Amino acid sequence: MVMFLFLVVALAVVVAAVTLAVVGGGGNGPLPEAAPDRLRDTFPSDRPVSRADVDGLRFPLAVRGYRMADVDDALSRLGAELAERDARIADLESALAGARALAAHTAPDKPAARREDDPS
Repeated sequence: MVMFLFLVVALAVVVAAVTLAVVGGGGNGPLPEAAPDRLRDTFPSDRPVSRADVDGLRFPLAVRGYRMADVDDALSRLGAELAERDARIADLESALAGARALAAHTAPDKPAARREDDPS
């Protein structure tokens, strides 16, 4: 019975010490406010986004994963860059198709080359 009572008192002392340490009653005052992590290295605004930019992108951790605003901003920028590149590719492909059609339309018909073993 004495041993049980000793264990209960020891457990109460440990719980009280942990509670005081967490709450900040240790004499140093409350813990200072930590500045939240923010996304520092965003994509460059003076040039298109490259593969190295995407590979080097690291989002700061938040309480439940990543900050949604940082992820949304990065995905919006990537979406805009991809849409711009797709439009540019479509323009270049249509210009190439037009140039090929024009070249086929204006090219003079070339006579078929005669083969040397052809007697005619």
